[in-house]
Amino acid sequence: MNRRQTIPKELRYTIEDFNRQFPTDDACFEHLREQRFPDGIAYCQTCKQERQHHRVKGRPVYACDECLTQISPMAGTIFEHSSTSLRLWYYAMYLMASTRCGISAKQIQRETGVTYKTAWRMFRQIRSLLSEPDMQLEGSAVEMDETYYGGTRKGKHGRPLRGDKKKSPVIGIIERSTKKRIGRVKALATPDVTAERVLGIVHEHILPKSTVFTDEYRIYDRLGGRVKEHKRINHTAKVYVVGDVHTNTIEGFWSLVKRGIGGVYHQVSQKYLQTYLDEYSFRYNRRDQGNLIFTSLLKRVSEKAAQPASIPAQMTPAPTDAF
Repeated sequence: MNRRQTIPKELRYTIEDFNRQFPTDDACFEHLREQRFPDGIAYCQTCKQERQHHRVKGRPVYACDECLTQISPMAGTIFEHSSTSLRLWYYAMYLMASTRCGISAKQIQRETGVTYKTAWRMFRQIRSLLSEPDMQLEGSAVEMDETYYGGTRKGKHGRPLRGDKKKSPVIGIIERSTKKRIGRVKALATPDVTAERVLGIVHEHILPKSTVFTDEYRIYDRLGGRVKEHKRINHTAKVYVVGDVHTNTIEGFWSLVKRGIGGVYHQVSQKYLQTYLDEYSFRYNRRDQGNLIFTSLLKRVSEKAAQPASIPAQMTPAPTDAF
């Protein structure tokens, strides 16, 4: 048995590293401040310009050195209006980023000691950071496939008919990895799987210069005129690889998602299915980062803040009321 650490040393981030970097709420707060207000410089709503700010003793806010107008690094982020310890938020993010198959809200409750209601809200808020709606796949070789998530249908096999209420269709697009970069994936829960829907997704997420690999399903019939080349593999005839023509990469991602959801979450509603797909896609697209996925997740806090600190914004201290 190979007992060696498989993650390169420079990509490791253990629980000891976490405890060393974020031992207290203040350490987490200062980290968040540095992300949003580097060196304590932020836009002052009253002065109408960038000003140096200093920490207000005993409060999670910073005050302008000139006019004393207060701002909070938590305003506009997932931490706004939360009385839960900021270190517990960071720890929950560490847990979600460190796992490969996912972690449930119930497990976050057990790990952090908060109520299930709070754990579920934290879980949902953190997952909102993982969406990448504007990501465009740039690979020259792209695989595309659809899958269906949901309950079983007695005595029925294969693709569900249009209007099926149990199965939720999902369309996936994945780049093939090269020596220079790893392939990324985009998974989209859709109301239906039609040729028009597929063409719209291709137009939005795939470059015209790409070669697209699919199976023989008829919804892909019109792809040829939208991309450089369209190659197909005939799964119905039990043919799965012919040279470089296959969809094994996207099939591998579907396996990861389905085994993860089935083993960890057991069941996901159609309402939240996209957020779970975003979570698995986020980790998959950063699989070359080892345990540093956690640091990428921390950066998303400021990147996805509702009111970025670099533009005029009204920021207020977080209230002390619990969820």
